[in-house]
Parts: sequence; C-alpha cells; structure tokens
Amino acid sequence: MFRFTSPPMPHYITSGEDVYPNGGSHAARSDIGVFDLLVTTRGCLFLEEDGLKLTIPAGHFAILRPDRPHRTAKPCSEETHFYWMHFQTLGPWNEVTEREPYEAPVHADPYMQIETFVFHVPRSGELAAKEMAYEWLEELLRLQAAAETGARFKQQGTFQQLLFQLQEEGSAAAKDPQLALADEAAAFLRRSYREQVSYKELAEQLHFHANYIALCMKKAFGCTPLDYLTRYRIEQAKQLLIHTADPVGSIAEATGFLTFSYFVRCFSKHAGTRPKEFRQRYRR
Repeated sequence: MFRFTSPPMPHYITSGEDVYPNGGSHAARSDIGVFDLLVTTRGCLFLEEDGLKLTIPAGHFAILRPDRPHRTAKPCSEETHFYWMHFQTLGPWNEVTEREPYEAPVHADPYMQIETFVFHVPRSGELAAKEMAYEWLEELLRLQAAAETGARFKQQGTFQQLLFQLQEEGSAAAKDPQLALADEAAAFLRRSYREQVSYKELAEQLHFHANYIALCMKKAFGCTPLDYLTRYRIEQAKQLLIHTADPVGSIAEATGFLTFSYFVRCFSKHAGTRPKEFRQRYRR
C-alpha cells in the first residue's frame, strides 16, 4: 500500500479512457513522474511493474508508481475498457507493507497550526462501490473538457472523493486493531484534556487493559498515553497564551495541569521556553 503524509493532499493532473482489443497491450513506460491509477470496467489488464505482476479485472483498480518502469505482462485476452488517471503529491509518500507509527512534527511557529496526518491507499484491489467510482471518473473527463469557471477546482474535489473511497477500502482491508485502538484512545484524551484522566478511567472507557492501550499508543504515536496527553495540553496552552490575556496560572488550570509548577516544567521541556517568555515572543 502507499502511505501519504498530508497536507498537502495528492492532486489530480489528467485522465482519460481507452479500449484495447483482444490481443491489445499497454504501452511500456519508465519513470513517468506521476502516479498512474488504472480502473478496468470490462475485460482485464495484465501489467508488470519492475517485476511485480498486476492483474486488473473488471471492477478492480491498480496504482502504478511514478518512479518505476511498467509494461504489459501479457496481451488482453478479450476487449478491455479502462479509465486511467495521473496524480501526484508534493508531500512525502512511501510504499509500506503495513501501517507504521506516525508522529506529527512539532512546529516552531505556534501560528502554524497545520495538523499533518497520514493515510494509506492500497496498491490494487476491488472497488466496493464500482458505479460510484465510474461516475467520478466520468465527471473528471467531463470537467477536463469543460470551459466553465471553476472546472479545475471541481476536478480536485472529485478526485479527493475518489481517493477517499480508495483509502477507505484500504482501511477496511488492512486495519490494524492496535492502531485502531490507539486512535480511539487519542480521541478520548483530546476530548478530556481539561480533566484529570487516569489510566484506570482510560481502560474503563476503552474496555482494554491500560498496559495494552499504552502498548498500542507507543506503536501508533511513539509515546505513552500520558506523554500524548501532555503534548496535547501544551499545544492548547500555546494557543491560549497567544490569543488571550488570561493569567498563566489560569491557563495551566484550564488545560488540565494540577499545579502551576508542573505546568511550567512541562511547558519548558516541550516548548523550550517558559510560558511567560513564550507569550512575550508572540504578543507585543
């Protein structure tokens, strides 16, 4: 599967459709510089990408890498209709065999509150909602030929819908129960950051032993539940220090810290400066 880090989101470039007769072959290409999504609606494509065999029967899809050669593994055995679409990303991506831990980067500028995330798209597979995918691919072709204002903008929206469907199918096929539990634990901690959350309460909420939850979060985020909660509280405190005139002590209490001294210690460790100096840097 492919692992994309966003933002930025992958973007649509161009698309088309083609019909190969019985005995038809896909062109051999090398390092085309864009991802190539192929969706077969009738017949079957037989491709090979750098030694990897990809069979794409009707109702299935495959994504070819931008940095490897691909060619026909064997000619079509019947008339074959397919859509093709090129897309690319300006963000990091890689190919993985399983879902990997991800830790969002810490921005030095607190105004840059851009929450990065990863999502996984399978290399190939069967479309669960075939007709919907075909409609989106047809819409992309219509918009490509349209002269209307906003057609290019609409193309990107349609592409994101298709991409979301593909990554949802990948989630259903490759969902790691440990990462799913870690996501659930993280969501609970974000909702409850103003309150005092114990490992016992976390275990009761998620119906798993606290040690197992900690193991899952370590795998997903590279930290324990307590570390995750502390980091999230610090990020909320940064926003209050910048955007309000509330006393630092009140901010410590509002973000779930039991004592002022502990808040200052945690803040200094994670932000590299004390709360007062941090506020002075961004508020004149």
